Amino acid sequence: MPIQLDADLPAPLVPLAWLVGRWAGAGVVGYPTMERDLRFGQEVTFAHTGQAFLEYSSRSWLLDDDGTQVRPLAAETGYWRPVEPAAGEPVQGTPIEVLLAHPMGYVELYTGAVDGPRVTLETDAVVRSRSAVEYSAATRMYGLVEGDLLWVLDMAAAGSPLSSHASARLKRVPAD
Repeated sequence: MPIQLDADLPAPLVPLAWLVGRWAGAGVVGYPTMERDLRFGQEVTFAHTGQAFLEYSSRSWLLDDDGTQVRPLAAETGYWRPVEPAAGEPVQGTPIEVLLAHPMGYVELYTGAVDGPRVTLETDAVVRSRSAVEYSAATRMYGLVEGDLLWVLDMAAAGSPLSSHASARLKRVPAD
């Protein structure tokens, strides 16, 4: 599916234009502290308001072996902001900051870069409430592959070092 640029898309968001829209699909979640990997469904939305950032939201749910929704699994919301490169910092692609909040009691600040249809991110800061599980770092990668949005997440939590945690393949949902 060709990418169409919205006439109202601010110039700083052009490198992220391929993300704008709603995506849905399924993936796998696992971690060294889990007994087995689990399947999940997910819906992600990237939207712009005419300002130089994308609004982001994601919700996911546990799937049973037949692909039926079992229960809500996770949610996150935030903003994706292209930024100017730091003085003297070599960056391939467009520098970006991603700010995400989670209802489980933590907030993440990622830094990274957009390089064509690929975004690489790593946490610059993780802030968690005293009731949240121990979680200290993560990396994410998003890419456009054969028209689908693929993403992977590695994280360091619960005493484990940075380890594979989740991945999914999402298809663009046509606009109404």
